[in-house]
Amino acid sequence: MKLFLLATAVSSGLSLAGAFSSPSARNGIKSTFVGRTTTTTSSLHMIPNKKQHVEPTFYPFEQQKEESFALSATKQEDSDDGSVRQLLGLKGASETTDIWKIRLQLTKPVTWVPLVWGVMCGAAASGNYHWIWNPFDPADRNVMLGLEDAAKGFVGMILAGPFLTGFCQTINDWYDREIDAINEPYRPIPSGAISEGQVIFQIWFLLLGGLGIAYGLDAWCGHDVPTVLLLSIFGSWVSYIYSAPPLKLKQNGWTGSFALGCSYISLPWWCGQAIFGELDRPVFWILPVLYSIAGLGIAIVNDFKSIEGDRELGLKSLPVEFGIDTAKYMCAGSVTVTQLGVAAYLYSLGETTYAAILLALLLPQIYFQATLLLPDPVANDVKYQASSQPFFVFGILATALCVGHHDFTA
Repeated sequence: MKLFLLATAVSSGLSLAGAFSSPSARNGIKSTFVGRTTTTTSSLHMIPNKKQHVEPTFYPFEQQKEESFALSATKQEDSDDGSVRQLLGLKGASETTDIWKIRLQLTKPVTWVPLVWGVMCGAAASGNYHWIWNPFDPADRNVMLGLEDAAKGFVGMILAGPFLTGFCQTINDWYDREIDAINEPYRPIPSGAISEGQVIFQIWFLLLGGLGIAYGLDAWCGHDVPTVLLLSIFGSWVSYIYSAPPLKLKQNGWTGSFALGCSYISLPWWCGQAIFGELDRPVFWILPVLYSIAGLGIAIVNDFKSIEGDRELGLKSLPVEFGIDTAKYMCAGSVTVTQLGVAAYLYSLGETTYAAILLALLLPQIYFQATLLLPDPVANDVKYQASSQPFFVFGILATALCVGHHDFTA
């Protein structure tokens, strides 16, 4: 079952790196010019004192037609790319007046992926998820039980992704609307594409809808203590104080980065494990928190390019407080030391295979730190994230599978 879970997770795991490495609402890279092309003919006119030899032709408009067609194709590609970015909530999105597309853009669907992955890791850590028909385990082929568990997992992902992450992203944009009016005036709220009343309605709809789903999951799972609901309330509170004054955790590098790591790793893990099992041992709480410390390092990477803007706005990100040179080592250290500690713990349990897998997944991360992050974290931030994070997230899954596999009663 464990091997099958790893195999089915590959496609979503690769997209996770993109979700982590995407800039936050305040840290983005400005859009480049769209739809501009420079033809060979116009560039040649810039060369002085050289006559251009033009071959005679009976089709004087053929070149213009080809150039016009190429320009049209480029514009179409840019338009399609902008539409996709709009739906995913990425920068460089095209403008739209469709209120439902705008509402979706506010929830930033690209950021749902880490939460969905976290729920899946929690399900694996429970050791109690049943497949519809497991080809590797004849004892795990109860179709009805597998269908029920698949439905529970899907609802858990809807809770963690569209509803509670959507709530977090929408409320973050709401409290960032004045800053966005300066730095990103094209965003839905400062541009006036959506009214303040519509935004407030969306915030409450996603929050109350998410809490309602959480309560329903607790009832479905037969929980005496509504664990999923309590986790959802806590996560929603963290989302609020992360963005809203007077606490506004994002203004401080330590609290903001750890809150981000906890929200993206610990909370969905605990949610997934609570749906299919119990959170009745300290290790079930400690391991996700350790990975959240590693997530703090990932959050630091997103702050490097915005260091000047953060300094001007009074935001105390870790690169602002400690400087780029110190912050890059803090980033590498938190990611590496945390995973070494987890690998050592798995080894202490006698799970040498999983410990070796975790170390093998750590080695490429160290290599990319040495070749991309440490030489120039500002220029290489996106490339480093895209290169390193697939190994990081599969390490989380390997740890979850180990926890689900291990017999803690022995």
